[in-house]
Amino acid sequence: MEILVFLGVVVAVLIILLREVKQYERGVVLTMGRYTSLRTPGWSVVVPIFQQMEKVDLRVKAVDVPDQKVITRDNVSASINAVIYYKVSDAAKAVLEVENFRFAVSQLAQTTMRNIVGSATLDEVLAERDKLSERIQQIVDAETDAWGIRVENVELKDFFLPQEMERTIAKQAEAERERRAVIINAEGEVVAAENIAKAANMLSAAPGALHLRTLQTLNDLSSDQSNTVIFATPIEVLRAVEGVSNWARTDATKVVKPG
Repeated sequence: MEILVFLGVVVAVLIILLREVKQYERGVVLTMGRYTSLRTPGWSVVVPIFQQMEKVDLRVKAVDVPDQKVITRDNVSASINAVIYYKVSDAAKAVLEVENFRFAVSQLAQTTMRNIVGSATLDEVLAERDKLSERIQQIVDAETDAWGIRVENVELKDFFLPQEMERTIAKQAEAERERRAVIINAEGEVVAAENIAKAANMLSAAPGALHLRTLQTLNDLSSDQSNTVIFATPIEVLRAVEGVSNWARTDATKVVKPG
């Protein structure tokens, strides 16, 4: 009976003294209010009243940064949110240097995000979001290093604009597309004109080439079901007819002239 009582007392004492530290945790032990040790994964003995152990999770954490009202450098009012990924690199500092490192990291990320986005123009926020995220990550990581926190990444998620500004941006994008379409059309006209001029020079340089082209055009028109065909006679054909007329008049003069 005494053995059972003794074993019960031992088990009770062990239950009171032993604390489990998981693989992804570290235990920060304070003895009589002073930091004394950092417990690794496994079972650790913690003496009640005299000692206190606070467990710190070392896994990567994702924290949503709520919507923040910002004004860009070009005076555009908007709202933006983000997500920050961080992990504890030094459990002792995370407990001893800051009261609540989770809340502190979130508040620091909010302040830094407002400052960085506020120093950029609207076009920079829309086009260079990755660069802004990287700047926020670098600043927050440098500030939290003294707390034993390492910021892995910061991602800007949603950027909300007033409806009037959204309509203005949509009109600007539409005008830009129309401008590009006009430029592309003009460039096509230039290329087409150059090709037409080149083809005209090639046809005029080769004797009979224009006549062949005319015959080909007539052949294409023959398949048309239209009742009326307007055909412009090339100047070369007119010159050929004029040459035949002149030759005929010359021969007629020679015949009438007395011998």
